[in-house]
Amino acid sequence: MPAPTIPLLRFSGSYTEVGAAIGDACRDTIVRDCDTGGWEPPLDRSIEDQLALADAYADATRPVMPWVFEELEGCAEAAGVDPRALWARCIEEIWYEPRTPGRAGAALTGRCSDLVAVAPATADGHTLTAHNNDMSRRYQDDLVAIERTCGDDPRILTIGNGIWISVGWNDAGLNLTGNELSPNDERVGIPRETQVRAMLRERTLRGMVEVALHPSRASSYNNVLADAGGGVANVEGSATDAEVTGADAAGHLVHTNHYVCDAMLGYEGDPDYAEHSAVRYRRAAELLASVPERGVTMDVLHGFLQDHEHQPDSICRHEAPGRTTVTAFWCVADVTAGAIRFGRGNPCDSTVQEYRFADASAAGHGA
Repeated sequence: MPAPTIPLLRFSGSYTEVGAAIGDACRDTIVRDCDTGGWEPPLDRSIEDQLALADAYADATRPVMPWVFEELEGCAEAAGVDPRALWARCIEEIWYEPRTPGRAGAALTGRCSDLVAVAPATADGHTLTAHNNDMSRRYQDDLVAIERTCGDDPRILTIGNGIWISVGWNDAGLNLTGNELSPNDERVGIPRETQVRAMLRERTLRGMVEVALHPSRASSYNNVLADAGGGVANVEGSATDAEVTGADAAGHLVHTNHYVCDAMLGYEGDPDYAEHSAVRYRRAAELLASVPERGVTMDVLHGFLQDHEHQPDSICRHEAPGRTTVTAFWCVADVTAGAIRFGRGNPCDSTVQEYRFADASAAGHGA
């Protein structure tokens, strides 16, 4: 039996209409996540305390990104959930104890590995990216790929669950993947997951970077951004600081789930896990460095995502004692050609699906 694939959904219209379509299509996932009876807020906060805290994040976000709430309110109405609860579930920052300098705090369950290759590393000079997304098998069960067109925005493809986004691309030739970090300076502001959605509305790499660096952000992922013309911007951020780097002279960039830029090391809020993340980081860099100049292809990157060296801290992550995260999905993109390959589950044993911006009618077919 072939491995199950990720459903591809296509929606267009206003933000409210697209939000409603997602709410209708992903109702079960959204209803389950917004059931306050199953919530366990940190620091002994009550459910109403949690919603009130989410309101503060809304107050910081609404003046900057009002369209976000049009999409969320359409989704909430269609799914039949409280829009305040849905918004609260879009704010990762409020679901664990704050990380502060001098006190480590475990990150959420998201663990990801990214590899990027541009000229002179790639066979045809194209921009190539690869990403393993490590979450729970439950998250894997709820995965959807969504193609959406809202108003004057570029056409966007995302992979995530429900209305929540992990990675995305758009027909302006932009790529967004990345890695969860553990910044110790988080604050009330624009949630990092909302920034991801906002970055995908942009038409230039510079525009994406500006969104990633918005001064009202609550925290930050490590955002791996690339464009079809060979531009690469790795935004290693926190709430109050960031370092933007690019591909090295060989045309390589890798990142996992810890701070690597000297200027950002003081923001590491989970130093114990950083040591595990560094295993994947070093292995990814080693794999890219092993390929001769102009030798990197989509197939080569897909092979790297299947690497099991240094288990259980390997790039392709499977079940292991004491661990709840595994590789839930993977993707490899030729950003220059507008082609994305992806699959549900581990890249070593999943069905390959493909989407092309130039020919969206062929999107989602197995390959």
